[in-house]
Amino acid sequence: MAEVLHTRKELAAAREATAGPVGVVMTMGALHAGHEALLRAARERAGHVIVTIFVNPLQFGPNEDFDRYPRTLDSDLEICRRAGVDVVFAPSVSEMYPEGRPAVRLDPGPLGEDLEGLSRPGFFHGVLTVVMKLLQLTRPDLAFFGEKDFQQLTLVRRMVRDLDVPTEVVGVPTVREPDGLAMSSRNRYLSAEQRRAALSLSAALRAGAAAAERGEDAGTVLAAAHRAFDVPDARLDYLVLTDTELEPGPVAGPARLLIAAWVGATRLIDNTAIHLAPRP
Repeated sequence: MAEVLHTRKELAAAREATAGPVGVVMTMGALHAGHEALLRAARERAGHVIVTIFVNPLQFGPNEDFDRYPRTLDSDLEICRRAGVDVVFAPSVSEMYPEGRPAVRLDPGPLGEDLEGLSRPGFFHGVLTVVMKLLQLTRPDLAFFGEKDFQQLTLVRRMVRDLDVPTEVVGVPTVREPDGLAMSSRNRYLSAEQRRAALSLSAALRAGAAAAERGEDAGTVLAAAHRAFDVPDARLDYLVLTDTELEPGPVAGPARLLIAAWVGATRLIDNTAIHLAPRP
């Protein structure tokens, strides 16, 4: 049975009693099969697994879904129990931010203002601030993040590298529904009709990847992805092709195709790795 802790003091005491490599999985709860993949990856590589469950207000804009974001602690704890998690840290907002919203926040740099950061100003300031706080509190050897949030994964890796944090950041592949939809806590907001429209995101990625496998150039890959996305019930935010560090083209070799779109009132993201043949 996972030990459930709510305060820094409890977490510090539990951490002091821990031996062996420690892995952490940071979540906002509403756990699903994608999170379970993170837990399995942590269990395979770490002797002691900590899961954090915290809906971080710093990463929600004024018109976003902080208040309605699903909070399902009882079912989350059952998933953690089945996965063999040792400690669940589920602090309150006042425990994480005892003096209110922090005046000092981490600056994600130029990448943090692009893609997700362009659509959600200040988002990555909030993400990196809470990730750094949780790294300091849990002091893990390994931290596991899903590749579905690829920009987040990239920025966390840069932060750890740039600030000399002694933690290895491990990316875990995206988990998908049988029909290809990437697992997300926000999928539960979708009606049956909206869920069908949401499949346009993964369809665009598959079309782009297929074009890349045929040896097409970057422009043709993007055009194929755009054609596959063309459905009336989904509104595209961005669809871009970058290198693996999310720098813009020209791109050759390993690359990343990323998409974000609105389906009704729900904003979804997805991405896939592709390989672009070098151009003559």
